[in-house]
Amino acid sequence: MPAKAPPSRDLFDTAQQGEMPPAAELRGTVLPLPLLRVHEHDLAAVRRALESAVSGSSFFSHAPVVLDLSPLEEKMVPDFAALTALLRECRLIPVGVKEPPEAWREGILEAGLAIVEGGHEASPRTPSQTPPPAPSAPVPTPTLVVEQPVRSGQQIYARGGDLILLAAVNAGAEVIADGNIHVYAPLRGRALAGVQGNTSARIFVQTLEAELVAVAGVFRVFDEPGSNPCAGRSACIALRGEQLVIDELGRD
Repeated sequence: MPAKAPPSRDLFDTAQQGEMPPAAELRGTVLPLPLLRVHEHDLAAVRRALESAVSGSSFFSHAPVVLDLSPLEEKMVPDFAALTALLRECRLIPVGVKEPPEAWREGILEAGLAIVEGGHEASPRTPSQTPPPAPSAPVPTPTLVVEQPVRSGQQIYARGGDLILLAAVNAGAEVIADGNIHVYAPLRGRALAGVQGNTSARIFVQTLEAELVAVAGVFRVFDEPGSNPCAGRSACIALRGEQLVIDELGRD
């Protein structure tokens, strides 16, 4: 039998020097994740809201989410195992719980969830840490303008900029933007602004009849009568802190 060729000298030397890549590497990163705020302990009510949010939406389907349980009473410890199972049944992937009370942490970890500390805000820099401004000219932000109605089942995504819609967004349609969304017509479907984590993004609507609105992953579903405070009127949807706020436009 012919003798086997010896391993490459370069590969052998690299391995000997410890320069071969390891089987796994842990690296820090910042990824924008949807924030799911739970307002009730009633899992049946949570299921109804999630099914309304996820149904027909490719954006939320199988999306990783961080849970914000701050609206819940601290004395009533949630059933984290049941909540996690419910989210997976609704095609969401729970990652962790944001800043939970100390008494809840053991149950969270037992359910296989992470403890998520901090929010979207970056750490402040000292003057010595502040990088100098880039010498290049600013790049204009692209804006996508859509003149035709957005039909049920359609999805429009303005990547890297704002989205302007001059006709109606029908029920079952979805409009998405990394920046702001302007709808100069009735919004009856879903609108998701700032989907890459832009917490200053806003949604401006001439007639708000939406199924769902979201900014930077914080969403609100209008699945019950009276849940839309600006139904049939013009509105601005924005984040204040971590609360999604809906204000009527033109109100004194």
